[in-house]
Amino acid sequence: MPHLTIKKKRGETIVAICDEELFGKKFQENNLKLEVDRSFYEGEKTSVEECLNALEEATIANLVGSIVEHAIDAGYINPENVLRIEDIPHAQMVRP
Repeated sequence: MPHLTIKKKRGETIVAICDEELFGKKFQENNLKLEVDRSFYEGEKTSVEECLNALEEATIANLVGSIVEHAIDAGYINPENVLRIEDIPHAQMVRP
């Protein structure tokens, strides 16, 4: 089940979504590194649908894990912009 964090700061709505089992893990492949910091990603356990609703309002989003595929399917993320580090999908979204 994904964790969802929403922060509002300086006119931005920042959304972080991550699979719980990835908290605290570090992934590295070639020169790419991904550290899944619990303090950034841990939020409310919620449904994929609620996560996608949060992305609708997000101006900045940071996604790690299974939510990336759902965000692609919903049209929030272009699959060409997804990084896979040790086969863990990671994507960021910025909206003006």
